Amino acid sequence: MPAIDSSVSPVKIKKVFVPNAKKAGLYSAVVPGLGQAYNRQYWKLPILYTGLAVAGWFVKENYTNYQNYRQAYIGRINNPYPTDSYVGVYSYDQLQQLQNEYYKYLNMSILVTGLGYTLQVVEAITGAHLKNFDVSRDISVRWQPVVAPGYAGVGVVVSY
Repeated sequence: MPAIDSSVSPVKIKKVFVPNAKKAGLYSAVVPGLGQAYNRQYWKLPILYTGLAVAGWFVKENYTNYQNYRQAYIGRINNPYPTDSYVGVYSYDQLQQLQNEYYKYLNMSILVTGLGYTLQVVEAITGAHLKNFDVSRDISVRWQPVVAPGYAGVGVVVSY
């Protein structure tokens, strides 16, 4: 029996990271982008946070404009001699229209931001599912005869 050399180190096997889709979705729902970081898809974080910043800017801008036009409109309702900054620029009806338009824009901004938030959670779940998806070059289809008890015909075999 040959002697075992103790100076030789055993072969180290590298473990393949397999993300859990539920964890990725939960992490991404709690903190936007954390699911992508958990999936080790760090390149998506700048895109995600840029989109979040742009959405936040639109919400803030539309909210500010809505509040400005609303205050001016309310001031004109209660005061026969208005002193707002839009005197001589916009009429009473125009202020009402601008207020309604920016209210609509504010709601749309919030809706699109919520949709983007939901999509990043779904993307984290999908990314976790597809992290270790095998994309090999051998995707082939071949026809072969099939014989089964009580059945004979032609079948399709797809090799992955």
